[in-house]
Amino acid sequence: MERLTLPDAAWRTRPGLPELCDVLGAGAGETRYVGGAVRDTLLGIDVSDVDLATRHAPEDVIDLLARARIKAVPTGLAHGTITAVLADGAPIEVTTLRRDTATDGRHATVAFTDDWREDAARRDFTINALYADPATGEIFEYFGGLDDLAARRVRFIGDPLQRIAEDHLRILRFFRFHARFGDEPNAAALDACTQRANDLMALSRERISAEFLKLLVAHNAVATLTLMIERGILRPVLPEIDEAGVARLAHVAAVEAQAELAPDPLRRLAAVLPRDPALGENVGARLKLSNAQRKRIVSALTDPTGSPHPLAYRLGRDGALDRWLLTVEEPFDAVIGARDILAWPIPSFPLTGGALVQRGVGKGPDVARLLKQVEDQWVSENFPDADRVGEIADAAVAQWRSSTSIA
Repeated sequence: MERLTLPDAAWRTRPGLPELCDVLGAGAGETRYVGGAVRDTLLGIDVSDVDLATRHAPEDVIDLLARARIKAVPTGLAHGTITAVLADGAPIEVTTLRRDTATDGRHATVAFTDDWREDAARRDFTINALYADPATGEIFEYFGGLDDLAARRVRFIGDPLQRIAEDHLRILRFFRFHARFGDEPNAAALDACTQRANDLMALSRERISAEFLKLLVAHNAVATLTLMIERGILRPVLPEIDEAGVARLAHVAAVEAQAELAPDPLRRLAAVLPRDPALGENVGARLKLSNAQRKRIVSALTDPTGSPHPLAYRLGRDGALDRWLLTVEEPFDAVIGARDILAWPIPSFPLTGGALVQRGVGKGPDVARLLKQVEDQWVSENFPDADRVGEIADAAVAQWRSSTSIA
């Protein structure tokens, strides 16, 4: 039977990649493409990250790259991963074939091997355990990954309960990959994730956050999140998310699509939370988000003020889109407003404190107060030109003089 081969794809001729594969002995079967690049190419999806699996020991990889004058960064030496940096700066992860010798649900201790099947057996899902020969494009698979990919089925390799025990994050990874690639959920996988949902509490919040944010922007995020709520998957770590949150996510996702907005993970996270800025701060802290990310969540959950242009001016484009999409319930209005926010050139306030000082306002708090007064009126008049701003400033200064002389 004719073996399936990897279709031609632009990434396969990325500058320096064929040479890297040659250096690592791909022609002799020592190195193969692995994982997402193979899977996504078979699905016709654009590939950004390319990973290589190799029989060479990590130290030998470093030596081979040094001889070829290819920059090598030991990003995960204990787990066999070396990052090769191509001439254009693109990073390629090169990982020695390995098998797990011990796991605790969070970390694994590995031993290196030269057996491709052993390496495939330690991977999470069959559709991620696909390998391809860099020269011929021949596909290698060991656990039915090609059939699962064709059926749009996300399935654990081996016993799902055992795989989850090895790494609890695989619960969220199952739902993320199902949201991106799946059709009907695999029953055994779904039951195992449901049974072991409490294992999520043992994970670092950073790992949960990274995985959940990726899930929220997946193609089928709404239906997948509905399934997770029904099964109680998030209850141990994000109990605030319920059916109402999923409905808000569905609204935001629909508006993003119609307004031709890229799905935004932080906006979608805010959508699934109740409208409570304090709770948003709490969840952001719990998920170990950055200060800027937490501020954005809090802002998105704050009561709306103003129409699209004032929101864009006050909050910036992303902040305005967050607030608008989360609060405007009529889909048509939400889409029109979002497009307006995207297209509108946000102006700069055409007045400085120095201009008020030149008009006779003494330096100090009066300048800041009058500047804000003029700015607020400028916004309320829908951002008129500089001449009108000058008129507003003259009137504000005249009023200030009058009140000062009376005092």
